[in-house]
Amino acid sequence: MRRRAAIMAVLALGLPGLGSGEGQAAENTAGFYALGTKTAMAGYVPPPGTYFIDVNYYYQGTASGTAALGVALRDFGIKNVSGNLLVDADFKADGRAYYNLASALWVTPRKVLGGNLGFALILPVGTKDTGLDVDALATLTLGPPINRTFQQGAQFSRTGGDTNIGDPIVSSVIGWHQGNWHWSFVTYINVPLAPYDKNTSANIGFNHWTLDTTAGVTWLDPKTGFEISAAPGFTFNWENPDTNYTTGTEFHVEFAVLEHFTKKFAVGIAGFHYVQLTGDSGSGAVLGDFKGRATALGPIVTYDFAIGKTPVKLQGMWLQEFGVEHRLEGDYGLLTVSLPLSRPGR
Repeated sequence: MRRRAAIMAVLALGLPGLGSGEGQAAENTAGFYALGTKTAMAGYVPPPGTYFIDVNYYYQGTASGTAALGVALRDFGIKNVSGNLLVDADFKADGRAYYNLASALWVTPRKVLGGNLGFALILPVGTKDTGLDVDALATLTLGPPINRTFQQGAQFSRTGGDTNIGDPIVSSVIGWHQGNWHWSFVTYINVPLAPYDKNTSANIGFNHWTLDTTAGVTWLDPKTGFEISAAPGFTFNWENPDTNYTTGTEFHVEFAVLEHFTKKFAVGIAGFHYVQLTGDSGSGAVLGDFKGRATALGPIVTYDFAIGKTPVKLQGMWLQEFGVEHRLEGDYGLLTVSLPLSRPGR
């Protein structure tokens, strides 16, 4: 009974990685890089000065599928009896998350390789809820001398939730401008300082070091108002010491095409493509080296206005995923507010 219960528990907690389609690529299906945050004006770095940028980031997604696991009786230490245990299951997973990513960006007047050098500190705060429902059927088939088949059905549910601070992120950027072209190179480092509980998948922090390098480029014609932006990047993950899990190397590219009807208002299409280049590894990756993949598209709107003499930039976006593998599939909502804390150039 204890072995049967243990197998059922493993299935209930880890079934997404065994299914045909969605699964648990990247630890808890959560990557460090916030997809969709570098779309419009992805290559543009503002003039020297200090800026406040606040990103409100919402995600809701689901995954469903089937799974099967077979175990020979010898794995149970039962002698002189042949047979096997087969577990078939249907599962449905869901997740909802809201993050507030508040950052301070300082663009220095110092030039590096001909571009402006900047530094940023990002402090995430968020709330996250996860759920997993499993409907399983276990079939135990015994050979000679018993020659009998037994079946047992079971249903399991697991939920988790957390509201907490996330890991602080330090960043550096170099930005260049030439005519209608703007391009930049950004590095992000995740510093694992947030609270973390290895017994839940609803952590806000990641509990491991991460490095992301992203290059952005923007072409904007001020005469026609037409903009094309793109930002490809790579994410490199270190091991989570509490779970012995290492998420594989990830690639992401974000993009946007907009028409700036005025200097204050623009509308367009934005999106991203994400693919995990190498599989997950470590003793904690008990479900294998699954690789995730996803693409998303949706509308984007930007609007500039002023509060007194302070210029404010507002950007709203809604992205819907498709072509998803080994990840939850859902929708992203992003609302970004940015403004200078000191006058550019001073």
